[in-house]
Amino acid sequence: MTREFEFTDQDFQRIRTLIRDHAGIALADSKQELVYSRLARRLRATGLKTFAEYLGLLQKKGNEAEWEAFANSLTTNLTSFFREAHHFTVLADHLRKLDKSRQIRLWCSACSTGEEAYSMAITAAEAFGGFKNPVTIIASDLDSHVLASARAGHYKAEAVAKLSLQHIERYFTPAGASHFQVRPELQRMIEFKRINLLDASYPITEKLDAIFCRNVMIYFDRDTQLSILKKFAPLLKPEGLLFAGHSENFYHAAAYFKLRGQTVYERANKVNAGLM
Repeated sequence: MTREFEFTDQDFQRIRTLIRDHAGIALADSKQELVYSRLARRLRATGLKTFAEYLGLLQKKGNEAEWEAFANSLTTNLTSFFREAHHFTVLADHLRKLDKSRQIRLWCSACSTGEEAYSMAITAAEAFGGFKNPVTIIASDLDSHVLASARAGHYKAEAVAKLSLQHIERYFTPAGASHFQVRPELQRMIEFKRINLLDASYPITEKLDAIFCRNVMIYFDRDTQLSILKKFAPLLKPEGLLFAGHSENFYHAAAYFKLRGQTVYERANKVNAGLM
């Protein structure tokens, strides 16, 4: 197949380095065609003719907008409502055990188009019997495009099709023949922010009761994973929980987290005792 743009192995290696340094994403050799197809769109959008020109443009100072477009192009945003459903049962049980007289804070650290964050909000509303509850959720992502979609809370009918009729009627309103809108009462439980997990620190000032970081670590190498988990640990309250994806494990971070249940972690004893 003849490509529209020349794409050399050197181009691919430069891209691998750039996206790893910027977002921590480790691209496998098998991702070369995917990278070409996604970034070819940026060449068309910028009017450039070669990947070398595009990467040169990217590395010029003051080009934050293109860096954002670059990262958005290479991030994957597969999600759905109540994906890995057992986690939300654990979350509901966890919430019911907490002190309801204080603010309860959760972080959805890779919210994509919002289904996970809204699933957390629905779980909280169900656990406390309504929208007036002590739970606030920070929902963040690196990709600004999916973050805008999450904030809008507007979904096609097939996206909510697997939810119960009760959940749809309680937490969504029809928006045309084939779309649904998240109710504003549910949206008000969530604050959406753009956060890069590679940042030295996160704009989170209050201790958290739970962090969802699911199916994200698989894109990072072990050293990057450990760096992120090291930053997560002090953000959690001593009884706080960390939820991982079904194909992820954090055994290499035993100094910070220990397994509590099926892909659910709690802070390690040394962290709980303030020794780390």
